[in-house]
Amino acid sequence: MKDASGVVSEVKDGMRIDWDVPITVRDGLVLRADIYRPIEDGQYPVIITYGPYAKGLPFQEGYPSAWNRMVEKHPDVAAGSSNKYQNWEVVDPEKWVPDGYVCVRVDSRGAGRSPGFIDHFSPDETRDFYECIEWAGVQPWSSGKVGINGISYYGMNQWQVASLQPPHLAAMCIWEGSSDWYRDATHHGGIVSTFWANWYDMQVKTVQYGLGERGPVNPNTGELVCGPETLSDEELARNLSDFGNAILAHPLDDEYHRERSGAWDKITVPLFSAGNWGGQGLHLRGNVEGFVRSASSQKWLEMHGIEHWTHFYTDYGVALQKKFFGHFLKGEDTGWSKQPPVLLNVRHIDGTFTLREEAEWPLQGTKWTPLFLNPGTLELGGTQPDSEQSASYDALGEGLTFFTEPLAKDTEITGPSALKIFVSSSTDDVDIFAVVRVFDPAGNEVVFQGAIDPYTPIAQGWLRGSHRKLDRKLSTPYRPYHTHDELQPLTPGEIYELDVEILPTCLVIPAGSRIALTIRGKDYEYPQAKPARLSNFKNDLKGCGPFLHDDTTDRPVETFGGRVNLYTDPERPAFLLLPVIDRDGS
Repeated sequence: MKDASGVVSEVKDGMRIDWDVPITVRDGLVLRADIYRPIEDGQYPVIITYGPYAKGLPFQEGYPSAWNRMVEKHPDVAAGSSNKYQNWEVVDPEKWVPDGYVCVRVDSRGAGRSPGFIDHFSPDETRDFYECIEWAGVQPWSSGKVGINGISYYGMNQWQVASLQPPHLAAMCIWEGSSDWYRDATHHGGIVSTFWANWYDMQVKTVQYGLGERGPVNPNTGELVCGPETLSDEELARNLSDFGNAILAHPLDDEYHRERSGAWDKITVPLFSAGNWGGQGLHLRGNVEGFVRSASSQKWLEMHGIEHWTHFYTDYGVALQKKFFGHFLKGEDTGWSKQPPVLLNVRHIDGTFTLREEAEWPLQGTKWTPLFLNPGTLELGGTQPDSEQSASYDALGEGLTFFTEPLAKDTEITGPSALKIFVSSSTDDVDIFAVVRVFDPAGNEVVFQGAIDPYTPIAQGWLRGSHRKLDRKLSTPYRPYHTHDELQPLTPGEIYELDVEILPTCLVIPAGSRIALTIRGKDYEYPQAKPARLSNFKNDLKGCGPFLHDDTTDRPVETFGGRVNLYTDPERPAFLLLPVIDRDGS
């Protein structure tokens, strides 16, 4: 039976569940939340999420290909749970409530069973999340300590809301959540990522409030996932921001982007940032940047591999999360007080990982190693050319690939990289796609199961030539930081110095392998890719997943076509700076 506010409460599967609890925010809008809590009355710490994926849509139904692959390869994910309450990218309450936590899932405004206007990562959403945290902190079943935990969207908005410093927020775990709306998400090096417009169609509009009877049904309650109202197409459209075009309308890092990003100096809460080596198109940069730059005096970084969503649900991931939250939300002696600042899953060429503790990021003892480009011979080596060299390529084409000699010994590269090049263009702009690659001793390219794509290369970076302006205070030799606050068009034929940020990576490369660098004019594609696709994406996975840069409005041929020339000479050496870990001094 529903009460007067529409809430249904029941005891089921070892939990007390309150369905569709109303949370009224400052403008009178009523958000809806599902609350999973221990049966025994008491005050418990809270794990809360706020997001657009519909709290009533089961993981298995909304994302079947991801779920099936995850539980097939990692049976521990499904073990010990009925899995009836699994949702995309949030905790399984059946694995948290028995440990004395309350799990709160809030549908963000305009999504699932919460009415309103959808405007992702906007100040309205961030303020909603703040108010939900504060609401949860004063409920009779709450201990007053609130933690936030979740993947992707449910990690990204943590950086934002933590910047507002809600008083009841006691700890946060950002699992693969980007932090800079411009640099990490919408514009890679100034180049528009087309992911967001496609994501909007596939993962948000499909669960918009008002789909009503046209949407799915929650198998646990029999209620409509997308609210009790069935609105017309016109009414639905009026409740949606023009998301893709809004991104295109803001080509620079302006107020639109800043208000959708974290403010590092205001993030002081204890945090645990978990990133993915294979998340080059989204999140990877933000997890590392958030760890390095946030003002919190209590912060930890973990880096792992495989699919974007998987380790959050495995025994490995859940154990880390509970160790962290048990310490900060429950005051338990979980051993977290002795947790090293950095925990790495060091990647090997066969796709396996070795767990290793570190004291800092970048790693102590990193040997920053330049590999010089020789455009005349396409060599990549330890000695810079002693004469002027140049080579050209189609500005929208496959580009040029530079190779090292076979490595004399096993070599580990772990950390951020940077590329310095000197280019001219036949037009007034150029887009640089830089791909760090590895070829095994037999000459086969090494790719990995990335956060999304099964053919993910070792590392990638991007830069639009007109966005070359550096922030001199924030830039380092290994992490150039671009302001993206003004356009500086190129004069055709004139040579310009470009510093390209290459996102962090980790790999132990066997002796006899070769490192390669490809500089090209379009997204990387693995030459041997076989057809692969997930149910929630529109495109085949060929190396970059759904994080493509193929919007012709953003990259018109007349501006980004033509020819590009690469140069080097003794006064202007072009090089790739790699983070070599060489602790034996050999």
